[in-house]
Amino acid sequence: MLHLLVTLLMVLAPAAPPGTATAAPPSPAGLPSAPAAPPSTAPLVAAAAVCLLSCDTLDPSRAQQETFPVPERLINGRRLVLHASDRDGMAWASIDNGVTGDSVWLDRSWDGGATWEGLLGRASIPGTWTGTRTLMYNVTDPGHHRRGLLRACGDARAVTCTDWIYPTVCDVLCDRTSPTQALNPVQPVPPTTLYGRTIRLQTDANGMAWASIEAGGAGDEVWLDRSWDAGVSWPGGSSLGRTATPAGATTTRTSMFATRDPRGRHYGGAVRACGREAAHQEGSCTAWARPTPSRARAAADALLYDYEPSTAWWQSSWWNSATTLTAVMDSGIRDYDWVIARTFDVNRVPFAAGQRSTDPIEGDFISRSIDDSAWWGLAWVAAYDYTQDRRYLTMATTIATYVHQYWDTRTCGGGVWWDRERTYKNAVTNGQYVRLTASISRRTPGDTVWLQRARTAADWYLASGMINASGLVNDGITQDCRNNGQTVWTYNQGLGIGGLTEIYRATGDAKYLTAAKRLADSAITGLTRNGVLTESCDPNANCDDNQKQFKGIFMRYLNDLYKATNAVVYQQFARQQSDAVWASDRDALNRIGQRWSGGTPNQRDWRTQASGLNAVLTG
Repeated sequence: MLHLLVTLLMVLAPAAPPGTATAAPPSPAGLPSAPAAPPSTAPLVAAAAVCLLSCDTLDPSRAQQETFPVPERLINGRRLVLHASDRDGMAWASIDNGVTGDSVWLDRSWDGGATWEGLLGRASIPGTWTGTRTLMYNVTDPGHHRRGLLRACGDARAVTCTDWIYPTVCDVLCDRTSPTQALNPVQPVPPTTLYGRTIRLQTDANGMAWASIEAGGAGDEVWLDRSWDAGVSWPGGSSLGRTATPAGATTTRTSMFATRDPRGRHYGGAVRACGREAAHQEGSCTAWARPTPSRARAAADALLYDYEPSTAWWQSSWWNSATTLTAVMDSGIRDYDWVIARTFDVNRVPFAAGQRSTDPIEGDFISRSIDDSAWWGLAWVAAYDYTQDRRYLTMATTIATYVHQYWDTRTCGGGVWWDRERTYKNAVTNGQYVRLTASISRRTPGDTVWLQRARTAADWYLASGMINASGLVNDGITQDCRNNGQTVWTYNQGLGIGGLTEIYRATGDAKYLTAAKRLADSAITGLTRNGVLTESCDPNANCDDNQKQFKGIFMRYLNDLYKATNAVVYQQFARQQSDAVWASDRDALNRIGQRWSGGTPNQRDWRTQASGLNAVLTG
């Protein structure tokens, strides 16, 4: 009956273009060659196209690698093989030694194999051939926070499927590891109680989690739930490690389960501990939490949760994505290295207005907003430093060349315009320009051109009047070249520090370092409340999407100044910010808000998360 049902579904389903005949490796020694049991009668659901690094139905000839993660199966002498490419996050299926009409397809499940999308890429062996293959389909969907499983299935006068691919999540350790291997365990949320029992969630420095039940009796049960979408749902992650208290005991615990899936590009998985008393059916669960392996790792995992791998940015904010990518590199966590190249490759092309910004992006990260372009230039300098891949420095130089076109001595004796229409000379664009030109000079052997531009820009910046008598940087200058008295934003202060620190490194001229230290010292006394860095929009929680990231930019460049000076005062200030964020402005999912000293009202999204990440990266 099952064979007839699948055959009927294959007739009704549209066929994907057949692949070419393919060879597969022989069965590994010692593995059984008997066919797997036919698939169960779990419902087949319609498949929606998934896009990760590529979209579903990529041709296998474009795979970046080929592995064979599960044993092949035999169906009446035909070889059924599942192929995978972890670099692509995709898999495909093939059938060989067959005859005309034999078919092969993929099943994909988002709930641990309980249900699946069937007949993906179904292909039948055409006349005169002996094999065929499907197209490639994504195993995982981190953009929508779904962890998938795939298997290959075939029909050759009987239906057989391989095992599901990657049912076990592995990070530093794999699912079902004993808690005896836990590293520095903590309890991230309060326990819950039920009929006198105490149910605890515990996590460790490797990002592993487990649950325990205490003060109970025989038959009490405890388990772990795991969610990839911050606790909204947990298909495939329910009742993990479920175990019962044995006779004569009062406590038991589950094994450990991973909360990150690097292979599937899932970061920031959430867990909770649940349990029930033996005599009652109802259960009780702790709050959802994410592990805190370190402050940087915890904040960065929560930030990567919002990265969209298919479009390769943090959705809906163009310049913010540039400085957020820089924050990811600032963390130094190598698991995220793929994000750098992915963001570069996808976003270096032109985009129409509304796709990445209200302005068109003209290619090479350039737009009419000079400061937006410069943010990307600074990001690619950081990428070059991080990877030593010269294409990033080349791109940064291309962007700097574009920005330089808007250096204009005819108005106020110099300075870079904020926009292509030349309406405003402000602190952000000129702080960026000093940092960018000095950075490119330091990384370009034999350079004199960029060095002279950097020195000229730094001297103009210091003489422009944007720095007020209190050593704080106002937003810009008026049309008659005076300080406009507008808001002192922390990122303008930070960019001044960063630009002057870098020109000091490029020239060795101590006057620039002295000026950078004056800006830093003025900020520590003038832009803080009770020692915590505070944006003017923080108290009323009315910061816009730009302002949400300003404080993190300040901290990036203050930490850079500490590296140049080893001045303990800057290190201590950075640690004070980190401690404030960690104690007062972080929830159980390691999400960081706008107000680093905590309190309400507050704002929280990926922009505040990126800013908070830089806050916890102390010098």
